[in-house]
Amino acid sequence: MAEKKGIRAKAQQFGSYLSGMIMPNIGAFIAWGIITALFIEDGWLPNAQLATMVDPMLIYLLPLLIGFTGGRMVYDIRGGIVGATATMGVIVGADIPMFLGAMVMGPLAGYLMRKIDDLFQAKIRQGFEMLYNNFSAGILAALLAIIAVYAIGPVVEGLNTALAAGVEVIIAAGLLPLANIIIEPAKILFLNNAINHGILSPIGADQASEVGKSILFLLEANPGPGIGILLAFMIFGKGASKSSAPGAAIIQFFGGIHEIYFPYVLMKPILILAVIAGGMSGVFMFQLFGAGLVAPSSPGSIFAVLAMTAQDSYLGVILGVLVAAAVTFVIAAIILKSSKTETDSLADAAGKMEAMKGKKSSVTGALNQDEEENKEIVKTVTTRKKTPEQIDKIIFACDAGMGSSAMGASLLKNKFKKSDIDIFVTNKAINDIPNDADIVITHKDLTDRAKAKLPTAEHISVDNFLNSPKYDELVDRLLTGDVADDLDQEKEETAPEPEQEDVNKVIFACDAGMGSSAMGASLLKNKFKKADIDIFVTNKAINDIPDDADIVITHKDLTDRAKNKLPTAEHISVDNFLNSPKYDELVERLKDN
Repeated sequence: MAEKKGIRAKAQQFGSYLSGMIMPNIGAFIAWGIITALFIEDGWLPNAQLATMVDPMLIYLLPLLIGFTGGRMVYDIRGGIVGATATMGVIVGADIPMFLGAMVMGPLAGYLMRKIDDLFQAKIRQGFEMLYNNFSAGILAALLAIIAVYAIGPVVEGLNTALAAGVEVIIAAGLLPLANIIIEPAKILFLNNAINHGILSPIGADQASEVGKSILFLLEANPGPGIGILLAFMIFGKGASKSSAPGAAIIQFFGGIHEIYFPYVLMKPILILAVIAGGMSGVFMFQLFGAGLVAPSSPGSIFAVLAMTAQDSYLGVILGVLVAAAVTFVIAAIILKSSKTETDSLADAAGKMEAMKGKKSSVTGALNQDEEENKEIVKTVTTRKKTPEQIDKIIFACDAGMGSSAMGASLLKNKFKKSDIDIFVTNKAINDIPNDADIVITHKDLTDRAKAKLPTAEHISVDNFLNSPKYDELVDRLLTGDVADDLDQEKEETAPEPEQEDVNKVIFACDAGMGSSAMGASLLKNKFKKADIDIFVTNKAINDIPDDADIVITHKDLTDRAKNKLPTAEHISVDNFLNSPKYDELVERLKDN
């Protein structure tokens, strides 16, 4: 069992990383799709001048964005810049759009940049950091771009051609509906974004560039199977599943959040047969009518699907969605009506779902697979419950910021509305929790990550998002303002100042990361050297403070900005970088420990 969980987690991790390179750039894909649909010779509004944007966007813009995103995910801005430059090599070295090449070169470039910095950055003399940073990135980017032209580009082109040819063979043989035997169960395992944006979208974009549309954009995005399941629960479900299904159906079909129906399938796993059959039926209709989308549909809302539908495909797309929904509904209804065994409660199913999601690593850590990577050190965490006057924004957070967290946010909104409480509530991915959130609500398996992201917020941990007594407790607190009986009210858990063995990196931060901060870093380096303290010290711009910094030293006017950038670090505020007694205090503290 543990081995299966490990395999699933690794698959989720890898898939999350692939989709993480595509999803931030979906807006650019959609822009390209709109321009293509409108202005090419066979488009809605043919315009020869505007149509000249189509090929450059496809060949250069989209792969470069993917390469930059992949590099940045691994190693921040410099990794992104090297990734985009290296991607240019595979673009020049191939005759087809290099989406797969960008997905290889981006993270590879970021990884190599990080390794080079690990080897040399600590050895660079003070004052030469900018020279090193710029030339190391430039030299590596040039080398990778050259290698990509002659070696990686042709190899990836061959792989891409083979994959595309395989897809064409499957389509020509009429076997594409069988892909749903894999796609639908994989969606329930939260590989939906990985499959859609990591695999189908790049190949689909190649097809769309040649024929103006692709059926591959419809395979995962089809909202038909999900709405079919939810309609069956609306009519034949019981208890919480029946009462919650209408709201879930609206979110799934019109909002495009497919994850919201996954708990309903997990309540009775045999229902996977219904969604497989529905998905296969929908794809059969898409094939029968030659339907396709001009660009990826994200999210998988019926509105987004129709907006991306090719000019000649509306009938096929609509019929495919309707047939998928109908087939799924009929089979699910039969299963629910004829079943003699009790289904798990919706709350239990949601718990299963959160357990499946909760251990998934973040995208940015996909290349570092050590178990310790997800164990965040929270140096300052406020456990005190906040008073109503202190609460303006409540965030439900999960790995992707969709699915069950969206349902939890909806439940709490309704409770607030009934109680006439006017407080903003929404759902976000953990990595996107805003700095001004007052309360963050997470599944218990994700609370530590959320605390590491925003230690200054009050954190509420729940067993599942769909049925927690903590929602009513929060409503009561906001109505009565009574937090006096809370044992944690006067507790603020502040970790002790870090000892030497806990400190590996000290960062001097200012606006540009140069000038007086560089001189301050040089002074502290000398003091550390004299005291025989072996701790890495350097200077950075505030926006470039690394996530693994243990101590950040800033001018007093910039400390708040630095805390917002990295709230988990210890922050030392000085009047000026050139003459501060706090340097000697830090040296003494680290020596004593």
